[in-house]
Amino acid sequence: MSDQPLALLIAGPTASGKSALALGLGQDLGGTVINADSMQVYAGLRVLTAQPSDKEMALLPHRLYGERDPAVAASVAWWRGRVLEEMKAARAEGRLPILCGGTGLYFRSLTDGIAEIPPIPPEAREEARDLLAAEGAAALHARLAAADPASAARLRSSDSQRLARAWEVWRGTGRGIASWQGAGSTGPARLDGVPWRFVAIRLDPPREALREAIGLRWDAMLRGGAEDEVRALLARRLDPALPAMRAHGVPELSAALRGEMGAEEAGRRACSAIGQYTKRQATWYRHRSLADAARTHTIHARIASQKQYSESHRAEILSFLRSIVDGTLPGA
Repeated sequence: MSDQPLALLIAGPTASGKSALALGLGQDLGGTVINADSMQVYAGLRVLTAQPSDKEMALLPHRLYGERDPAVAASVAWWRGRVLEEMKAARAEGRLPILCGGTGLYFRSLTDGIAEIPPIPPEAREEARDLLAAEGAAALHARLAAADPASAARLRSSDSQRLARAWEVWRGTGRGIASWQGAGSTGPARLDGVPWRFVAIRLDPPREALREAIGLRWDAMLRGGAEDEVRALLARRLDPALPAMRAHGVPELSAALRGEMGAEEAGRRACSAIGQYTKRQATWYRHRSLADAARTHTIHARIASQKQYSESHRAEILSFLRSIVDGTLPGA
């Protein structure tokens, strides 16, 4: 490898085939796959969040999957700290870090850095959760707009997780999160003082391909034990505002298990919500291109399996990678 550390980013919407692509590239390039999805960090949600199977994990190293207890929210700052540790470890082993996921903010925390916000007192965090539970996201957005309009203007009134975060930062530090973000950041990720070099592959399949994939994935999740995972979550009586309790399929299956709707309706609503989420993901990547910090190759197709990757995209992707990082990839 060259003196500058290299990492590969694999980004794209839910159900686009990121995991299959990461697995195939990892085998080709001697990689370690590192999770960059905010829901796949949680334990107990392996089926619902489509985490890699035991068979897939046995083929090459996978990191940061199912690591966080659902009772404890995972922040971008926590993930960034952990992923830097895993990237350094992969580099020390002579392996290529391959960051795979759909959470754009996670990627940007590496390529651009994050605001250095002081620790938040527990009482401020508890207040934010209590307000969200008692009044709902729209009311919390209105409160935030009155107290910290700059931060509220950046957030959707339905984005409960980020609204709660913005409220706790304002209450806990006396400054809005927008103010902290405008004051500077950690800067791009570094390894022992040397900036990481990022190369990105972005999957951008047609909408109709995603809709079909979402429906197929939902059916597979039900067959794989998704209801059992939701039953286990409900048995713990966790705060419904926690991110893990709002993972795709959890609210809908929870309602079905409580008898509030039928299984068919739960599936319809879940697939609709996932479809809307993939639209927001696509919008995010259009307006915040990974190309700002990384050479990016876009694939306008869905990678349905590792076999499909090997047959239809392998030469194309490897040619792209080697054309810009000649001599730096394991096995190049």
